[in-house]
Order: sequence, then C-alpha cells, then structure tokens
Amino acid sequence: MTAPRSGTGRRAALVPAFLLALAVLAGCASVPDSSPVQVLRQVGGSEDALVPPGPVAGSNPLDLVRDFVFASGSSTERHGAARRFLSADAAGWDDAAGLTVLDGQFDTVPAPGAASPSSDTTTIRIRGTAIGRLTSSGAFEPGQATFQQDVTVVRRDGQWRISSLPPGVVVPLSVFRDNYKPVRVWFVDPVRRLAVVDVRHVPSLPARAQAARVMELLLAGPSGALAGAAVSLFPPGAQLRANVTTADDGAVVVDLTRLGDLDESSRMLLAAQVVLSLSEVNVGRVRLLADGEPLIPDREDLTREDVAALSAEVEPGADVPGLVVAGGRVRQLSGPEPSAPLPGPLGNGAYDVRSAASTVDGSRLAAVAGVGGRQELLLGAIDAGDVEPVPLSAGTMTRPSWTPTGGEVWTVLDSSVVARVLVDDNAPPRTGRVNADELAGHGPIEDLRLSRDGVRVVAVVGGGLYTGAVARTLDGEVAIRNVRRLRSDDLGAVVAADWRSTESIVAITRSPEMLVGQVSIDGLVAQQIVSNNLTAPLTAIAAAANRPLWVTDQTGVWSFGGGEQVAWRQVLAGAPDAVPLYPG
Repeated sequence: MTAPRSGTGRRAALVPAFLLALAVLAGCASVPDSSPVQVLRQVGGSEDALVPPGPVAGSNPLDLVRDFVFASGSSTERHGAARRFLSADAAGWDDAAGLTVLDGQFDTVPAPGAASPSSDTTTIRIRGTAIGRLTSSGAFEPGQATFQQDVTVVRRDGQWRISSLPPGVVVPLSVFRDNYKPVRVWFVDPVRRLAVVDVRHVPSLPARAQAARVMELLLAGPSGALAGAAVSLFPPGAQLRANVTTADDGAVVVDLTRLGDLDESSRMLLAAQVVLSLSEVNVGRVRLLADGEPLIPDREDLTREDVAALSAEVEPGADVPGLVVAGGRVRQLSGPEPSAPLPGPLGNGAYDVRSAASTVDGSRLAAVAGVGGRQELLLGAIDAGDVEPVPLSAGTMTRPSWTPTGGEVWTVLDSSVVARVLVDDNAPPRTGRVNADELAGHGPIEDLRLSRDGVRVVAVVGGGLYTGAVARTLDGEVAIRNVRRLRSDDLGAVVAADWRSTESIVAITRSPEMLVGQVSIDGLVAQQIVSNNLTAPLTAIAAAANRPLWVTDQTGVWSFGGGEQVAWRQVLAGAPDAVPLYPG
C-alpha cells in the first residue's frame, strides 16, 4: 500500500518529489532522487522506449558522468544510450556484470588527486548510498552501504567522454523504477507441492519481450533468496522448442521440449509456474505445449483461473475476525463484538495471556501466557472451553506464528531458540526445533513471523529487519536459510514486523523518521507510512492483505487503511500493552 510520508529525513528519498531540484555546485554535481520510494508496475505501454538523450555538447566532466548514470537505466541494445557517453577506449565496458541501485541522491565530484579539468584527462568519482544489486537473473539482493566509484574521462576534439570505468551499471532508484518492472515468478514448495512467489525485475521496454524474459527466468530456476525452499518443476535441460509467440487468436504460445517423463500432478504444477508467471506481464491465455502437443491433455489453452488453486498464497477470509491480547485476555478487535473477550480460559482471565495467534481459517488459537515467572505456550480451538499446554517453557516467548495449513505453530524461546510445535487433531502436540543458527548469528531474535505462503520468515534480530527462507526436507528437518538484512540505514532500530503480503513487510521502529514503514521482500522499496497522530514508542503491529494496519502506541490500538485516510483511528483505548493480531 502507498501511504503519504510525514516528517523530514536525512535522505531525499523521504522528501516529496515536487521539492526535488537538480543542484550543480562548484566542483560537485548532486542529483537528488524522488519520493516516495516505489517501484512502478507499468504494464505494456508504448513499444517506443524513451531513449535518454546523449551527451550534451560542451558538458563538463561532472555533468557528463552524471548524465551517463541517468542514461544507464535504459538496458536497450546493451545500454546503447549510455554507450554514447563512452570513448572508443571504453568500448569493452562490461554492462552485464550486475547493476547497483543507489538510494536518495548521488554526487559526481573530482576524485582525490584527479588532474585539473584544464588538462585533457581527469577522474570523476560517483558517490552515494547503495541499497543493493540487481543480478543477471533479475533478482535484487539488498545491501545498504556507502558507494563510490571512479571513472576516467578524456577530452577529444573539445568534448569530454568516459574512457575507463569499472564493470557493471550504476543507477539511482528513480531511474531504475522507470526502466524495470517487478514480476512475480513462480516456483514450487517441494513439500507442499504448491506454487510460491519469487520476485524478479525485468526491463519495462520493449514490453513485447517480457514474456520471453519471464520464460528465461523460469528455466533458470529460483533465485538465491529461495534456494533450498523452492524448486522448479522444469527438469534439467528443459528448454523452449521455439521462440515465445502470439497466435492469431491472441494466445501466447509456449512450446517446451526435453521435459522428460512428468506425471500428471507435476505437469499441472509446471503449468501453474508458467501461467501464473506470464500473467504478471499481461498474458491472459497461454497455449502451453510440450514438443508441439498440449502439455495438459485436452487443455490446449490455460488461464490464471485454471491454476489458481495451486498457489500457496493463503489470506484470511473477510469473515475471520482479527483479535487483540489486552489486559491478559484475548478479545475480538474486529467483527460483530469489538473488544469482547473470547469464550473460555483465554478470554475469561484464567490465564495471563501475553500474545497470541490464530490459524488462517480462524479455528485454532496459540497463546503465550505468563505462569509463575515463566512463559508457556497454550493451544486450543477458538470456541473451545479449554486449552492444552505445550511442553515448552522459557523466560520469554515471541508472539506465535502459524504455518498456512495450521499444522505448525512457531515461537522463539529466550530470543535464541526457534521452536515449532506440530499440531494434529489425532495426536498430542509434538515439539521440535528449527535450525536458525544463521539468523541467531546476527543477535537476539526479538520477533519472528512466518509468511502466509509458508516459505519465508521475517524477523527482528538485534534491532534489524531480516528475511530468510524456510528450507524443509522430506524427512522433516527445517532450517532458516539465505538470511538478509533489509534497509538498515532507513529503518534504524526495528521493534516488530508483520507480513502485509507475500512481497511486502510492515515494521515499527524507534526512528522518528520512519516510525511505521513498509519494505518490499527484497529490500528494494522502502516507504514511510503516515504516523503523525501516534504516540511513540510503538510496541506491536499486525497486518494482512486487504485489511487495515494495526499498531499499538502508548494510548492503545490504532488502525490505518490507507486510501483517503490521512491519520490513524483509535480502535481500542487505554491499552498500551495490547498485542493485535490477524490470522496467520
């Protein structure tokens, strides 16, 4: 969701776009980026790319390098627009060696020790803050850090050109978002056998090439962020038998070969990968073939609706109420009786409940309760008159989190041990551990939430916001892998986080510059959410797709739905200890 920003920040990324201006200072060309930080999801559009202009006659070295960086956003014809800024000496520039995205603003300044511009050769430094890299597979890998890069410029026939530069491309975020489109490419959870999302970024133009690019990404397999957690149903060696084309009746034709001997369920999952992924680039109907014959017998053409049931995405239904833990009791926070306690011991005060979580379907509840100076985990049906203690006890437990099926609930014991409880209607709960060494290596785990497709976690570790993949083996081992920190400089000290969607996370922080923020799963997008009428510090947050955000401040629980809403609305007063929760 896009929300207005409030306050001022140390980065131009937190300043409204209409306040930005280009400033050319003596000896320094500073280029502010625009705000809010947001990736455009433009679909289709004109096939005629707006090619950035070439070098301006008479440009000084600083302006030349600045304009080169802007032109580098267009990848058409191997960054043909940017290559017009190069001399013949730099014709071998390796533009395929990765793309670095800069946040906020960047400067072009003379490099230390550079020759005077009065000479015919000098060195210009590009400096700014990098937020990460786009790999050759279109995956964005976060990594916020100071950036600087030196390029050599020469004067030939009175005009400056770049004669030497490092491999790879450097672009500010505003340029990147104008030239690349985020696409959800789909792979498979090998245990549940359902399709899951892997976010990639493909050039926006030419739009006609996007379907072919998506197929390349599918054939190459999941990105590093999902390694061990997702697989592809494309066997090794599978490839396109012919180029992706559009038939006369409008169907996009994808003809595959070397698929081997796939059973019926594997063929349907492979079809789901293709159809769901191509729907992201405006392909409504896919004619999916294997060696010229329909991949799914008697189903020559497939649409998103045909494979939607194979998506692992699960969201709570509109009839499943949100809850809140306040004053030691679990209460309704939405639904027909807001703030009414739940029936049974978790709502009547029999236990000192500290936090809770309900399954996506709203049928089962897990609660952390204080018992004799320790904390214990309790399980029960929401409408049941009793609960069942789980053989877990710790000094502290994080708010529980359920897997999509409701078969497991996770919590973190004493900020270090990630525990999971296997829940079965026909057997007592069984406890197990999750190998979270990679996550715990960054510090104490203060909050952890499973994504609603079950293949990722978001966690607050040592005040930082981290994501990881849930890697499962068929023999039941579970580990958190591929841990990455998101937007360390922008977010500062994070308090708690939750999933807004499978691609978006919301978090509360101690930073007045971004008290409530939303971050994309890969860390590319960071947006400040309005917080003008909240009373810091904030202590809890809950989110779900198509539901208002809930946060707890020093006066109670507040709701924000975006859209035309310009301030938070209080939904529960006098409850600074409240912990709101949506199913999941």
